[in-house]
Amino acid sequence: MVEEQQHPQARKDRNIVNTLLVEDPTNHNLAELARLRIRYRGFPGARDIQADLDKVLQNWQFTEDILFEKTRQLHRTGSVYSQVRSNKRDEEDWS
Repeated sequence: MVEEQQHPQARKDRNIVNTLLVEDPTNHNLAELARLRIRYRGFPGARDIQADLDKVLQNWQFTEDILFEKTRQLHRTGSVYSQVRSNKRDEEDWS
């Protein structure tokens, strides 16, 4: 049996997930959801976050394939994070 692990970004990510659970699918929120889906894919722990990410997809009536297609289109047209960068670091956190 694999031991459940705590992701080092779990506390910060929990705040983002809580926001996604109550907000609409804006471009920024779509990118955040896709980023977190990738981060937690196959991660042996953070089951609560993974379940809530599934719930966000369901609430927005998206499949993961549709989510990733939409975010690929967004990234092709420019940085989805450009609006938020003026107030934050000039980098995306994919770790």
